[in-house]
Amino acid sequence: MLGLRRDGGPDLTVSVAEPRKSPLPAVEPAPIPETELVHAVAGRLRLRVPTIAADPAYADRLAGLIGSEQDVLGVRVSRPAASIAVRYRPSVGDAALRSRLEQHVRSARGTALSGGRKDDRPGVGEGRWRGLGLPAITAGLALLGGPLGFAVPAPLIAGAVAVAALPIARRAVHSVRVERKLNIDVLDMTAITLTTMRGSYLAPAVMISLVEIGEAIRERTARASRREALDLLGSMAHSVWLERGGDRQQVPIDRVAAGDTVVVYPGDRIPVDGRILDGRGLIDEHQLTGEAMPVLREEGERVYASTLMREGHLHIGVEQVGDETRAGRIIRLMQDAPVHDTRIEDYAAKVADRAVLPAFLLSGAVLLATRNPARAASILITDLMTGIRVSVPTAVLAALTSAARQGILIRSGRALEQLAGVDAVVFDKTGTLTRGQPTVAAVEAVDDEMPSADVLALAATAEQRLTHPVAEAVVRYARERGVSPGRRHGWRYEIGLGVRAIIEGRTVLVGSDRLLEQEGIDLDRLPPPAAGGGSRIYVAADGRLCGAMTYIDPPRPESEAVVAALSESHGIEVHMLTGDKSHTARAVAESIRIDRANTHAELFPEEKAEVVRGLRAAGKTVAFVGDGVNDLPALAYADIAVSFGGATDVARETADVVLMDDDLRGLPHAIDSARHALRLVRQNIGIVAGTNLGAIGLAAAGSLGPVAAAVIHNGSTIVAGANGLRPLAEPAGKASESSRRGWPMIEEERHG
Repeated sequence: MLGLRRDGGPDLTVSVAEPRKSPLPAVEPAPIPETELVHAVAGRLRLRVPTIAADPAYADRLAGLIGSEQDVLGVRVSRPAASIAVRYRPSVGDAALRSRLEQHVRSARGTALSGGRKDDRPGVGEGRWRGLGLPAITAGLALLGGPLGFAVPAPLIAGAVAVAALPIARRAVHSVRVERKLNIDVLDMTAITLTTMRGSYLAPAVMISLVEIGEAIRERTARASRREALDLLGSMAHSVWLERGGDRQQVPIDRVAAGDTVVVYPGDRIPVDGRILDGRGLIDEHQLTGEAMPVLREEGERVYASTLMREGHLHIGVEQVGDETRAGRIIRLMQDAPVHDTRIEDYAAKVADRAVLPAFLLSGAVLLATRNPARAASILITDLMTGIRVSVPTAVLAALTSAARQGILIRSGRALEQLAGVDAVVFDKTGTLTRGQPTVAAVEAVDDEMPSADVLALAATAEQRLTHPVAEAVVRYARERGVSPGRRHGWRYEIGLGVRAIIEGRTVLVGSDRLLEQEGIDLDRLPPPAAGGGSRIYVAADGRLCGAMTYIDPPRPESEAVVAALSESHGIEVHMLTGDKSHTARAVAESIRIDRANTHAELFPEEKAEVVRGLRAAGKTVAFVGDGVNDLPALAYADIAVSFGGATDVARETADVVLMDDDLRGLPHAIDSARHALRLVRQNIGIVAGTNLGAIGLAAAGSLGPVAAAVIHNGSTIVAGANGLRPLAEPAGKASESSRRGWPMIEEERHG
């Protein structure tokens, strides 16, 4: 029994049920020495963490980890004060939250939050952009010394052109000597050489600038061809409580081996796979299995790394650690998945390369027939594909930027290309199509002696300040309906069963059917719950059943409209996968109008991946939407992986598309943006090809000189490039016309 005072109220007598077997003497986790609680009030606390002042990257990681907590409402970091302020739901237990925050303080030391992949290839990224300076200067000198008539020495301009053309020359030499083929770089370098030798510097200078701009944009939109190694377990548990010889000590996770005993406290993530030796605990397995509700695990049962200990106190016999755990095997399966990296920009480059030989043959034929190098150079300058190589990546980059303004992170041109072709979308259920947390759906009373409002008041009074998700849902539901919890004068919580409390002199039970049946209370006075209609907790007072509450994991408010938009307006086949029971999956699928034939339940992570692979084998281009560790194999095997900004770090890192606002409505917008970008690409190809084919005909007939050819060629490139920038002209957050026509329900809901 423990006497407590809260907010000046009366003493509350609290007792907590003991485990079936007396555990070894409890040793509480030692506080982190460099973490200090500055102050705390209901719903808000401030911690002082000296590392914040010294390490900005650590501060960012810590803020991201804490902000990802479901119960945290806001995080504010002050580096000068070395502190972090956290706003959270007042219904969350202070002790449980503190424990989770201290775990994040430890984890942030070795966790690199994924803000996006970085490409480590030479010449990609910032270095490529910096390399555009010399071509720009060269074009400026040629313009000053040519049309503007300034006295710029010709040797200076020629030297600048030669130096600026070196990257193109290196690529051309590599193509001829190593790849043994003629590509667009060889064609460009030949045209640059011929025009420069004739003393015409403006055309080659502008040409060099456009080519390098195109290369920079193309590389900017490319995704690295290798999938980075992801250390899931390293980001979750760096140290554990190890018990040896009756003593407990905190040790690094890499010092734990099979046969050891680890101790896990509330708020900790379980660091190993193993069997419970002593104690019982309520464990949230959502991120690993997709099961929405926490499950009770007792002595002799297995537990798994990466799952979260909600309540209880466990001694676990270690069986697997690191890569050998179930979570580790999921990571390996994800890493072994093929990387489908077919960039749309590469398609343009391949088409360009195919046009090189015909351009050389035509230019050579004109040179032989006319003995006029100017005509031959004009044909080479008006090649079809330099403009395509510039305008296609420009359209892709503009589409990526426009999507980012709407809170949709599309990681690469390859992702945009695949997204445009999606004809099957597979959703995980828990936390993706549903909220991922329990919500009370209905309150039933047994008779008129105690109406449903009184049943709810009794339950909320008994459940207040408990950290169980269902207890929090009951209290939240009561407050939403103006029912304030009363006073309880003694309570006892039994893990996995429910709570006993003394309320206004009555002994109240709130919990599972097992709890009430243990007390001999007859539940037959209530009709059985409907199949798939949710789960129940019961309320009894003084040995008599009063009523029950049904709770569910409700669909997101936008789920039904998004499913309708994808299937009806976009012509996309929609599937749902889950580890939940079949009746629960069917109930959710029916509520958001997913066909029963496309609803797949009771699946392990590996089986989710098999569903995705089966759809791909049937010729579908598959997008998978998920947020947890259990979704990783399916995310990896899909053509396009979609996740949320608030998902686990590893799911967010795996994803090709990240919905940063955690709103499914971003998915149809992303598909619309991708399809619009592909239409712009086709338009740009038409603009460049049509204009330059006409210019080639004129050049072959001798009616077009090198400078005019360069003007037409570069002009068409500029027009196509400007056309590709059209997505940037749309206001942020504005959907395309086709999108708004395709799913008015969503727009009305958003603005209604």
